Amino acid sequence: MKCPYCGFPDTKVIDSRPTEDNEAVRRRRACLKCKKRFTTYERYEDQAIVVIKKDENREPFMRSKILSGMIRSAEKRPVPVERLEQAADAIETQLNHLNQREVTTAYIGELVMDQLREIDQVAYVRFASVYREFQDVDSFYRELNSLKGEQAEDSKDE
Repeated sequence: MKCPYCGFPDTKVIDSRPTEDNEAVRRRRACLKCKKRFTTYERYEDQAIVVIKKDENREPFMRSKILSGMIRSAEKRPVPVERLEQAADAIETQLNHLNQREVTTAYIGELVMDQLREIDQVAYVRFASVYREFQDVDSFYRELNSLKGEQAEDSKDE
């Protein structure tokens, strides 16, 4: 860390402690040349994720869009909003752990469907019908049969 007073490139950390909100680390430093003291703050920085849309346009990732889509899908269902918020948090965490700057809407949509499949199957089918652009009743039947097959496999495992 460069000294803000004399510009010397080397300093020593005298004291280190978290801030009151635990969102940063406060470090008290001393310059090894001029001996002056100063304080620095170290914060975690989320990587900005850019979403690549179907039309190849790019826009910043917004957790609120995921959550609103999930809430819309679970409308009039016995699903607490807190559970959907936890799912949106889990999706955001997964995206941050990818260490990729750009992610497609297709990938995000699959993550949302995975979460909804576990939370509420009706909400899952609602979301899938919009996301996968079901064109007819047969599309719904295929998705429902896929869900039924998963349920049958799960009951065999128990």
